[in-house]
Amino acid sequence: MKHYNRFRFITLLLAFLLILIIPFLHRYFDFQFIQGWYQSLGIGKFWFVSPLEGLESILVSRQIYVPVLIGMLPAVLIALFLGRVFCAWICPISFLSELIDRVICRKKKKRELLRLPRQVFWFALLGELVLTMIIGAPLFVFLSPPGLVGREMMLAVMFHTLALEGVVIVVVLLLHLLSNRFFCRYLCPLGALLAFIGARRRLKVELQAGEEQKCLHCGLCARSCPLGLDPEKGETASMYCWNCGACIDACPQDVLKFRFSDQ
Repeated sequence: MKHYNRFRFITLLLAFLLILIIPFLHRYFDFQFIQGWYQSLGIGKFWFVSPLEGLESILVSRQIYVPVLIGMLPAVLIALFLGRVFCAWICPISFLSELIDRVICRKKKKRELLRLPRQVFWFALLGELVLTMIIGAPLFVFLSPPGLVGREMMLAVMFHTLALEGVVIVVVLLLHLLSNRFFCRYLCPLGALLAFIGARRRLKVELQAGEEQKCLHCGLCARSCPLGLDPEKGETASMYCWNCGACIDACPQDVLKFRFSDQ
């Protein structure tokens, strides 16, 4: 039996602890080697830049800044080969959502009280980019829920205060209580951009060739998917899948596997 759910929660926890410990290192030990959070994370002299924030800076400044492109490259390459794994395995919003599921919703199945067409995902990305160009400011830099988590923790540790924008995090988590991963599924422009970049990703969850007849058609894989996808219909090969592995854990016949494809 696979244990991707457990392993994913551990990686989410470690990723969350990283951005939690950074402000403590700055405040109490003057340790500056690691700086920032997942919008823009500096390790030594190298900065990792979120592809969406980097794209926003290019659109706003109308200039191509080479260090920004270099900073975006690791995330872009990961998305090209593995898809939007940042969303499932690293994002602090995913960690907080998982925590809510384990602490609050563990004894009952969360009902899907609010559903939207999946295509809303792409309109969220397009609308965010258009609005950024209209107002001439990088909107997602200021209001990105994953970025706000890191920013709020920094403000709390360094200045013993919180910013009003932190309300966005609360709203996102409340929406998660109404419908599983509502923000991640429909409204996150960063997730949409990573999904677009990883449209032809190499890593996918698929039914093992030749073992389709073992499938019980029980629907457990579909019910386990945080994004409401149905692996039986091949939807894990779509751009929407974030390769979390939950459906693999749920499959009683072990016919779902991660597979590196050649195309």
